Amino acid sequence: MTDTLAFTPILIFKCLADETRARMTLLIARQGELCVCELTAALELSQPKISRHLAQLRQCGLLEDERRGQWVYYRLHPALPDWVRQMLDQVLTAHGPWLQANIERVEGLCGPSGTTNPCGPQVAQA
Repeated sequence: MTDTLAFTPILIFKCLADETRARMTLLIARQGELCVCELTAALELSQPKISRHLAQLRQCGLLEDERRGQWVYYRLHPALPDWVRQMLDQVLTAHGPWLQANIERVEGLCGPSGTTNPCGPQVAQA
């Protein structure tokens, strides 16, 4: 989904209506990017459940993924309209305590700015 006209409030709110997808999206927005294993640890959910929700967020156009070796990293889709990014920033600012335990688990794994990779060493890109 690259057409920014397709990013309607109804689509965005439907995609984020599930608590797991909302938490995942906010964590990714806050950290910049996260891999499946980081999200699994942060949300204390199984890998298949995390992967299923990530697939739905990709299908909605909220996230894009990048494979690095055996790991897949997720970040906000670069084509997201400003209003979506601003909304996510507002939710992070206004409701940080709701996400605090997840943030602490991510930062316990990879540091405040993702300085280490709990999933293993990164493979250099060709």
